[in-house]
Amino acid sequence: MQRKQGLEGATKRPSRTDFQAPLSHAMTHKIAFQGEPGAYSHQACHETRPEMEAMPCRTFEDVIDAVQTGEAEQCMLPVENSTYGRVADIHRLLPASGLHIVDEAFVRVHINLLAIPGASLGQIKRAKSHLVLLPQCARFLKENGIEGKVSPDNARAAREVSEEGDPETAALASELAGQIYGLDVLARHIEDHGKNTTRFLVMARQPDLSRRGDHGMMTTFVFRVRNIPAALYKAMGGFATNGVNMTKLESYMVDGSFSATQFYADIQGHPDDRSVQLALEELSFFTSQVEILGTYPADKGRP
Repeated sequence: MQRKQGLEGATKRPSRTDFQAPLSHAMTHKIAFQGEPGAYSHQACHETRPEMEAMPCRTFEDVIDAVQTGEAEQCMLPVENSTYGRVADIHRLLPASGLHIVDEAFVRVHINLLAIPGASLGQIKRAKSHLVLLPQCARFLKENGIEGKVSPDNARAAREVSEEGDPETAALASELAGQIYGLDVLARHIEDHGKNTTRFLVMARQPDLSRRGDHGMMTTFVFRVRNIPAALYKAMGGFATNGVNMTKLESYMVDGSFSATQFYADIQGHPDDRSVQLALEELSFFTSQVEILGTYPADKGRP
């Protein structure tokens, strides 16, 4: 079943070629993320892998490709947020990536109102940010008479505010983005929900099956059930009877087909645990495919 730091604040728009290095110089100490410098994925890299150089990429596919080709040693991918749910496309990309989950990180998402130096809150008429972030600050924006403007990326919004120099335009982004693009924080932690958190997965080319961390181990896998009555119910029975806690179970279509469904699951435990072995063995009786995506330590911030 097993399958095969930087905070450089250049204000120009980054591209893959801006951060490319010869393969011989790119094999270690880089972690790729999707977005521009200052994105929340960059914050996750900065908080959980401060010893590594964060490498911006345009798309999730580019992030995965950077690790596959050796440009980066690891990558940081967001999989779900406590406010808006699962991140689109990630569950589809993970099994096909050929990469392995080696760690997880729960990162608190604080949204801040950023503006050019000298601007005041009373001057702000509009705020740019990603479509997902704007509703999370709806109360604050309404109370202050600020119109939300959609930007492809919250860090890009911060960069644009810095470049435009308009005291009436602000960005909704991380404090890290403010530091990178030389913006002032006019209001901190303005999100409507006080526990807004994103879960990230750290992925690498090689799996790490060692037992590590102080909060137990997690195992993530995908599977497809056989076309027999009550297959999913029977497949899940082994986890219940063996006392294995399943913390996540999600389904999604494969290749856009309504008849092909794949399930994504997280469980507490290591594949070498006897209880997990028995549960996976029972799972195999009712599935046509099982693929372990990674075994990794549970994050201390896991809810």
